[in-house]
Amino acid sequence: MDRLRAIRMSADPVRVLIIDDHESFRSVARQLLERRGFAVVGEADGAAAGLAAAERVAPEAVVLDLRLRDGSGFEVCRTLTRDDPGRAVLLVSADEPDRSRVHIESCGARGFVLKSRLASADLRALLGAA
Repeated sequence: MDRLRAIRMSADPVRVLIIDDHESFRSVARQLLERRGFAVVGEADGAAAGLAAAERVAPEAVVLDLRLRDGSGFEVCRTLTRDDPGRAVLLVSADEPDRSRVHIESCGARGFVLKSRLASADLRALLGAA
């Protein structure tokens, strides 16, 4: 295990922001993340609110829905990772994305997980500090 990873493991929990327009999903995601040792520092219900929340709470990681009521998760992801290249963004959706994996990676995301599979995903690998 490298030195930076060892330091990160002994440090404070990774701070996560959840951006999704469904309150029920945000609630479930919050519970799942907190049970796994993450610190959920905020929630937002859309693209504009998510970008404002990210600026306000400066999360290290973001769980981001691809389809928001007021914008594209891909565009939000590009902005989030451009503003902080070390920020981990995990894209989620109820459906497989219309775009290829190349598009997911090109927006700066660490990966994509179906919402129905979030509980079985390796969140530590996907959202851990860069």
